[in-house]
Amino acid sequence: MASAEPSREGEPGHEAEPGRERDSWAQLGPVVRREPALKLLNPVSGLEPLTWSDDHRLSVSTTGSVSVMDLVPDLRSSVPDLVLHRTHIPLHQPPCELQVTSKVKEKLEKCSDPTIRQPFLVDRIINPQSGALQGVKYTSWSPLGCDLNGRCLLACLTLDCRLTIHSSHKRLQWTQLLDLTELYGEMLKARNYSVENSDVPQPSLDDPDELQRRYRMQMPVRMEWSSLCNTQQVQSNNAYKDIGTVLLAVLMENGDLVVWQFRLPMQGKGSVVSCNTIKSGVSSPSVLAWWEYEHGGRKMSGLIVGSSVGPVKILPVNLKAVKGYFTLRQPVVLWQETDQIPVHNIKCVSLFHPHQKCNCSLVVAARGSYVFWCLLLISKAGLNVHNSHVTGLHSMPIMSISTSRNGGSIFTCSMDGAVKKLTPVFTDMAVVFKQEEIALPEGVAGQRIHGISVSPNGAYLALVSTEGLINGFHPVNRSYQVQFVTLKTPDEAAAELLESQLQNLYRQTDLLDLVRWRVLKDRCIPPFLQDELDDKVHTTGSTYLWRFKLFLLRILYQSMQKAPTEALWKPSHQDSKVFVGEEEAGGAPAEEAEQGEVSQVAETSGLEELREKKAKGEFSEEQVNEITAWIEEVESHLTREHMKRVLGEVYLHTLITENTCIPTKGLCDFLSNDPTNEDRAAKVLIGHIMNKMNKQTFPEHCNLCKEILPFTDRKQAVSTPCALLIDPDWVKKILQGPCTFCDSPLL
Repeated sequence: MASAEPSREGEPGHEAEPGRERDSWAQLGPVVRREPALKLLNPVSGLEPLTWSDDHRLSVSTTGSVSVMDLVPDLRSSVPDLVLHRTHIPLHQPPCELQVTSKVKEKLEKCSDPTIRQPFLVDRIINPQSGALQGVKYTSWSPLGCDLNGRCLLACLTLDCRLTIHSSHKRLQWTQLLDLTELYGEMLKARNYSVENSDVPQPSLDDPDELQRRYRMQMPVRMEWSSLCNTQQVQSNNAYKDIGTVLLAVLMENGDLVVWQFRLPMQGKGSVVSCNTIKSGVSSPSVLAWWEYEHGGRKMSGLIVGSSVGPVKILPVNLKAVKGYFTLRQPVVLWQETDQIPVHNIKCVSLFHPHQKCNCSLVVAARGSYVFWCLLLISKAGLNVHNSHVTGLHSMPIMSISTSRNGGSIFTCSMDGAVKKLTPVFTDMAVVFKQEEIALPEGVAGQRIHGISVSPNGAYLALVSTEGLINGFHPVNRSYQVQFVTLKTPDEAAAELLESQLQNLYRQTDLLDLVRWRVLKDRCIPPFLQDELDDKVHTTGSTYLWRFKLFLLRILYQSMQKAPTEALWKPSHQDSKVFVGEEEAGGAPAEEAEQGEVSQVAETSGLEELREKKAKGEFSEEQVNEITAWIEEVESHLTREHMKRVLGEVYLHTLITENTCIPTKGLCDFLSNDPTNEDRAAKVLIGHIMNKMNKQTFPEHCNLCKEILPFTDRKQAVSTPCALLIDPDWVKKILQGPCTFCDSPLL
């Protein structure tokens, strides 16, 4: 495989980096405030108001809506600031009313006993007419791959106890899929408000305690998603088929655990597979988290429940027909004392124990101003539990806690504006924590912090804050805003991207944005990054690295563009028609090179002149065309690799539905007649396919116009398989796959 490796000296974007630029990035350090800071329309509400999803969307709980901010490493913008697409999910009107007979309320309103009547009148859940609570209590993001586009779903719990699940449609539109409060209320009513389907008579609703019990069993406290799992479903031919599912655990006010199982992708009530209720036995429950542990190739799961009076324990979750799912035999108590210190938040981090040479699970929880930790390790003797507290972190109760997946770092904050970082250091059997205070930059330090959240790969720390004391006094009016600070340098982000095990750019958007920031600021690709990337591309040929190279070249191209003098939204007053052929012919094509040779470019008039042009924002047309040619070459390579993957699927599946058309012969001819590429693997594959062409049963013409499907230009191919009606699973998998150039889902 030939790869373009132009000479470094004198090239735009690849010149020797000045020492002044290196010093400026070194002086910034890892913690830097990024623009813009986003103001919220309403005050924040609920516990843990910030939640970051696996697809890099940040949800903010407010009194009027859920504000969602989508981090996008925009390839069309030359501004180095963060690019955030902002949407809102408004609250329901009117307030939620739980499924309980209304006649009982009338009796309580007219009750002459003040000890019965007054608690009813002041309860804003049982009696919403007294003033329903407004705002969002908690939000939780599902793992990737749960909606139709392969993105995350958002579960939203409001203060009036309404639990709903939402999906984003075409990025900027939200749709409610399910109202779980209404659905669970109907289930309880059908079984006479008993946990299990039984004929045991229930107490009369004239008893206020019974009325309170029926309300508390419908009032969610927290909810959390599990990781993806598979369920075996019996087909019409008695064969088993694996169906992707996800679990949503809901903790109720009375201590019940309601575990919902949904079929993926989730589309509504029809996606509900099962709903099981588990008695936790925890009094005054306050927080919930999934415990997931992998040992010896087996995955174990359970639910961690914390109480507002102190105790914490793990409960087994027994589910049938879930493939590869195991749970505990009995509950495991992590903290037993009822010390009246409430458990505010729980996080579970999977780590590798360097001394025991096995996986372990670290559970951390915020309890007042302390951090409770528990290390769980499975050995030959069974499950080992080590626990303790980290003290002296904050002078005030911890407001929020967030964890980083890489390295297991833990971040905590209190209302006084202090943010601390805990790094676990393993001993022979237990763990100790290295404490470090995050030096917040100007504009963030000294503010009142209500919540924090770390991005999926630990690149950014999001904070929701308000003004602190002004001259020793609280401000009359407070404005709430979300700010972003970096936790890594762009060089560290680039190094992680090069050595990444994910092999997916979309799932590392936060790291990509740091690299984008530096390239746009310096208007060049860091030499160390370019050199190491070219070496890895040449030795491994990884398509992931080719996509990373394309991303860098596109950002570099944007940094060369002049800033527009007029607003981009203004319409043009000149009407001009441009043919597609003329538009495509405007760019300078890449020079053809022989196999194994490295393409060379002409040298410019020296580094000093180039740096002066870069400082003035000027680049020659030749330099811009040079970058355009490199982009074209990388895109062409990625397109050919995608064609080979499609042809490999075609070779394995010769029998498909009647109305599916795939231009197999056109793809083979395009790859065979490409003079700029000599790919032996493609030639071998094409040879096998041509020998098998007489066995295929699908046509290569359009079902609408009956014309032969042409394939002469990869840019004009809308999609490689052209399916008009019902598709087989392997064609659906190709059509629903991510973008060939950036790994992002096709919305």
